[in-house]
Amino acid sequence: MIDIDYLKYKPALITKKMDGKLHLFDPIRKKYLVLTPEEVVRQLVIQYLVEEKNYNLNWMNVEKAFYVNDRLKRFDLLVYNQHMKPYLLVEMKAPKIKVNETVLEQIAWYNLPIRAPYIMISNGIDTLCYKMNYTDRSFEKLAAIPSPE
Repeated sequence: MIDIDYLKYKPALITKKMDGKLHLFDPIRKKYLVLTPEEVVRQLVIQYLVEEKNYNLNWMNVEKAFYVNDRLKRFDLLVYNQHMKPYLLVEMKAPKIKVNETVLEQIAWYNLPIRAPYIMISNGIDTLCYKMNYTDRSFEKLAAIPSPE
């Protein structure tokens, strides 16, 4: 597991009460979304990637639909490199969901058509990151999140 204190970025989150429900601002989609545990994790991860790893917010895409073997899927977060090629595919889970092999299989499956060189999984507590090797059809567990390319 990669040790990241995501709660350090909590002050950067913008919340607002609307229609009796708490909403969280998404700086990528530039709108408020209903606050859910998974959305909090997504926004904390985004803050970490921007503040700590110097990723460009403009190179990120959230909740976009795509097809995997004729099945419509939706990724949580895709970060592009400076050439606008997929670079880091991130799957977020609520804190109560364990980051395990099932989640790894899910993101690996999602990455088939995307072919990002890195994949990351986080539930806000536990974080894993892997470097993909498409030639050998394997992946290597990393000790840290890669810096932007």
